[in-house]
Amino acid sequence: MTRIHLHGFKIAGVGHTAVGSWRNPDNQEYRYTDLDYWIETARTLEAGLFDSLFLADFPGINDVYQGSADTSIREAIALPINDPMMAISAMAAVTEHLGFAVTASTTYAQPYSFARTMATLDHLTKGRVGWNVVTSATASAARNLGRDAQVPHDERYAIAEEFLEACYALWEGSWEDDAVIRDPAIGYADPAKVHPAAHKGKYFAVPDRFLCEPSPQRTPALFQAGASAAGKEFAAKHAEAVFLVETDPRRMRSTVDDIRARTGRDLTFIAGVSVVVAPTDAEAQRKFEDQVRFVSAEGTLARQSALMQLDFGAADIDAPLEYVQTDGIRSFLERFTIGDPDRVWTPRQVAEKMARSLGAITVVGSPETVADKLEEIMEIGGIDGFNIYDYAPLHTFPDFVEMVVPELQRRGRVPAAYPAATLRENVAGGGPRLPAGHPGAEFRARATVSR
Repeated sequence: MTRIHLHGFKIAGVGHTAVGSWRNPDNQEYRYTDLDYWIETARTLEAGLFDSLFLADFPGINDVYQGSADTSIREAIALPINDPMMAISAMAAVTEHLGFAVTASTTYAQPYSFARTMATLDHLTKGRVGWNVVTSATASAARNLGRDAQVPHDERYAIAEEFLEACYALWEGSWEDDAVIRDPAIGYADPAKVHPAAHKGKYFAVPDRFLCEPSPQRTPALFQAGASAAGKEFAAKHAEAVFLVETDPRRMRSTVDDIRARTGRDLTFIAGVSVVVAPTDAEAQRKFEDQVRFVSAEGTLARQSALMQLDFGAADIDAPLEYVQTDGIRSFLERFTIGDPDRVWTPRQVAEKMARSLGAITVVGSPETVADKLEEIMEIGGIDGFNIYDYAPLHTFPDFVEMVVPELQRRGRVPAAYPAATLRENVAGGGPRLPAGHPGAEFRARATVSR
């Protein structure tokens, strides 16, 4: 029986997928500043044999809707939001196996400093860290992080390509495996086995040796979530796991088949899903209705405006939605236009659908019903697992772990113990290092040849 890979999906803030849910008196999102909140979350996910806690991030404010950030502030649309990396060490200290996949943008960082941050986390977690590679789609991030204007969509992927090359040179090519000798008579490390990155490109210059000795994985496990043409090509080349956000498993299968056709490597595909579970189907449906009544339709529309970089606050929200080239996340717009030829969507209908979904595909029912539906989505979508949306923090994950995981284990879909020690091994199989055939692995050979 094929294993189902499980990941927990959150942000380090308020207002992620089910915008407005903070109004629910039982909602715990406001505790995102409390370290105990993160520790409890991590322990719960590890008890459920989740591969990772997958942390999304948004480096800019959603201010496209009506040309203002007012709706984002009022509705808490990923605002406020903290740095998702800060709690990882604390969560790693109270777990042994759970991985941590953190989102970071290649558009607004520098490879030299970023590579050190990730290597440090890989050391401290004993190889349990992953990187969700994104290029960032908000104009607010551009303005506040040193750009005069938003970088065009396809150029962001060109920057990302070079960013990874520089990181590979640091993680894989700078320190040889036996560079650290700790010999009192000779030295801590052998200078002949620590090489300059020697990267000089259009966007970045990284000429010198890396600051960090090799970590358990060297390169963190690589995740990617872009589903535009450029995003698919990038995923096919670099990703080890691909995160899909879809509302229809049939379209999900199309994306999976497209990316697989572009690469000769085995990739793991995980799809976003919201799960509402209770002992019976009827109880679960009541629970869903109680949750969804707090979701803000306007807040959801404002969030979609930011993601697509289209101001729905200045448009007729009952007019047909048409595909246009934007510098936003193009796959979000494609999903409701050219990606769905059987229906014409309006912005209002998109907002209403997303508000009723609690994010992506929503599965409601008893443990048996939920397990049936997850298996069905896997089969139709051709995927390997799920990113479980945490629409009700400190409730969603415990409910899933207590009710759904035992049912999946009974069916042989979730193991009784973690298969391996590192995140890469648990997500993609193989060993803790990038496999031969991955473009990052080529930098290991370059290092030894350069001596």
